[in-house]
Amino acid sequence: MEKNIKQQTSRTPVQELAKMGLIAALYIVITLVVAPVGFGPIQFRLSEMFNYLALFHKRYVIAVTLGVVIVNFFSPFGLIDVVVGGLSTFLVLVISRAATKRMKNLKAKMVVMAAIVVVSMFTIAGEIYFISEEPVSFWFMYLTIAGGQVVSMTIGGFIMYFVNKKIDLRK
Repeated sequence: MEKNIKQQTSRTPVQELAKMGLIAALYIVITLVVAPVGFGPIQFRLSEMFNYLALFHKRYVIAVTLGVVIVNFFSPFGLIDVVVGGLSTFLVLVISRAATKRMKNLKAKMVVMAAIVVVSMFTIAGEIYFISEEPVSFWFMYLTIAGGQVVSMTIGGFIMYFVNKKIDLRK
């Protein structure tokens, strides 16, 4: 009887992979739905809300990174966007987890993470600035990409905060 209860509450590798796959797939689908503005010097990716999941469980670092890597294959900037976007996402999620590890207040953790994500957009702005033929300065590129990220992370932050109220995202 005791063993049966323990089996029901423990997570199996299949369950972990299913959760990771679901988040990666959601990231991809939501990004592609807004594809015209999901790539390029003006970006709006509501799917960036899934970054917050990394605050709840480390499995989501890989899930979100995988989603970014796969969806960036659809980017007009090609393989460089896959590599730069994937590495940038992975590092930002790891840094955000580390920076907020000792924090107890979820809202504060989310604000810190949003700030880290927005500041980190210099990597994406730099990538697009150097490989695109857009006649704009790096700073304009950074401001438009970071601005889109502020909007995405703000809207997504509210969504993820209230989703966590209904579903324990730590599980």
